[in-house]
Amino acid sequence: MSIRACLITCVLLFGGFFGGGCATYRVPGGAADFRALGITANEQAEMTEDSIARELAKRPAASFPTSIAAVRVQARGYRSYTTQGYDYGRYSVVGVREVETEEGLSTLSNLPMVRTVIPLNRLVIHGIEKEEDLRQAAARVQADMTLIYTFDTKFGVESTIPALGVITLGLFPNDEARVTSTASAALIDTRTGFIYALAEATADTRQIANAWTSKDAVDQSRRRAEREAFEGLVSELTKAWKQVAEAYAVQPTAAINGE
Repeated sequence: MSIRACLITCVLLFGGFFGGGCATYRVPGGAADFRALGITANEQAEMTEDSIARELAKRPAASFPTSIAAVRVQARGYRSYTTQGYDYGRYSVVGVREVETEEGLSTLSNLPMVRTVIPLNRLVIHGIEKEEDLRQAAARVQADMTLIYTFDTKFGVESTIPALGVITLGLFPNDEARVTSTASAALIDTRTGFIYALAEATADTRQIANAWTSKDAVDQSRRRAEREAFEGLVSELTKAWKQVAEAYAVQPTAAINGE
């Protein structure tokens, strides 16, 4: 069949489809109006509150290999049996490394694309009302990122076998002392406040309550729980850092080649 014959056949079939006695073909509807849904950039900007817009506008600005300023922050008036924090504004800074292990700090310092980890102390911290004040302290030591971490520690005593204390007339220790600590951290861009990663880890210690014979014994349980929580926090930060480095670190060879 010639090309002309094919074209004629197609026209006849097409005309028969719409002009014949069969049911009328219904044309599908049009595209969705994204402007009505508020999906366009202008609609989003108009609908977004100013405070939210400022947070969304923050961008990473750290250079790699990077330096990280680390600081432990607790509630104002923080005091344990063995140490106390220095009050700055609404918060306390704990400079004594009573639960942070050298292995954990070394792990953070040796992460890929990390130049150094610098502990912040009261020589560079002037006051803390918000996280920006800590970033200013980090800027004083020329740190590209600020690592802020804290511990939330709870104490409690619960009966393991309530009836046992009655049967033994209280001679058998049936109460269990428990300390639970959650370590939380935020890794923030010193310049812009962009949050690179959040991490959290929880640990708890248990022992017979009779072992809590002194304040020192109680504090030893607290330090043990917080130390384990810190080790877990380092593990979580290590996992998070891998994603941070892959997403934001510019490899030297790629930069040289202009990739």
